[in-house]
Amino acid sequence: MKNTLTQDQKIAKMTFSSIYPHYVNKIEKKNRSKDELHKVIKWLTGFKFEELEKFIEQNVTFESFFMNATLNKNAHLITGTICGIKVEEIKNPITKQVRYLDKLVDELAKGKELDKILR
Repeated sequence: MKNTLTQDQKIAKMTFSSIYPHYVNKIEKKNRSKDELHKVIKWLTGFKFEELEKFIEQNVTFESFFMNATLNKNAHLITGTICGIKVEEIKNPITKQVRYLDKLVDELAKGKELDKILR
């Protein structure tokens, strides 16, 4: 699957509130907690849980979500394949940041230890 401009635009316009429940379902099915999910999100973005709640209430797009984030200085260490694309090869910054988050959620759901996820 190729990463296209149309796909980048679609990802940027998705709302955090529409994807967050999928993250929760994914990790809870694997006996991980919301608290762990929030730690992962905070590590990547700097957002506290209260801020996440506001983003959910306001239907903030991923574009706005990541424009307001302070990305962790070690985010570039997140590598691997997500949705058939190597994260490190993604050019569009918003798409890359969303895929960083997706990759961290995947690692959490796969049982990876939190201290290893939070590089």
